[in-house]
Amino acid sequence: MGNHLITGAGSGIGAVVAERLAERGENLWLFARNARRAAELRERFPTARTLVADLAEPARLSWSLGQQELPVEIDSLLHIAGVVQLGEIGDLPVKAWQEQLNVNLVAPAELTRLVLPSVRLVRGHVVFVNSGAGLTAHANWGGYAASKFGLRALADALRAEEHGNGVRVTSVFPGRTATMMQVKVHQQEGKEYEPERWIDPESVARAVLTALDLPRDAEITEITVRPGR
Repeated sequence: MGNHLITGAGSGIGAVVAERLAERGENLWLFARNARRAAELRERFPTARTLVADLAEPARLSWSLGQQELPVEIDSLLHIAGVVQLGEIGDLPVKAWQEQLNVNLVAPAELTRLVLPSVRLVRGHVVFVNSGAGLTAHANWGGYAASKFGLRALADALRAEEHGNGVRVTSVFPGRTATMMQVKVHQQEGKEYEPERWIDPESVARAVLTALDLPRDAEITEITVRPGR
């Protein structure tokens, strides 16, 4: 049984990944932005432990985690949390840029820095659930895409730096997935939400687990997942 740290386990892709790992008897450490969310996660995942840390404030992550117990060995760090705020460059306020960059890019970088020694100990795995917006930037998606383009750069650099330490790094680029984030996106776009048109979170979770379960002779560096309907 390995130790897996997961952000974004409260809903969508992160929740399914946590469920599948829990079913396998793995040890889960789930991040929550506050104590109330942590209690909700513990109710949903009774065998998991929770860590309270607000990804919107990456400068405080070191202090927050310094007050809590972390596993000595970390088999995987799964960055799945994310936020999105659509808007044209001419209209998008600084606050929207800062929130998306903090949660989607700076927090994953800082969290990785803080736990990397524990990942190196067991030649573990760092997974970044990115987005199709991390490969192509469309109108109204500038802020979100910028954060996800940066996340791809973070993963690529980390992979190059840590390959010699046996740390595997995978970026997953899902297209539109039927999650609460997609509900919000459709609201912002003013479009009707039809979940059956989009990827089931289970399918993206399966891609994540495939990367984790791959034998040590190989490494899946990037996975692009697109709607199949």
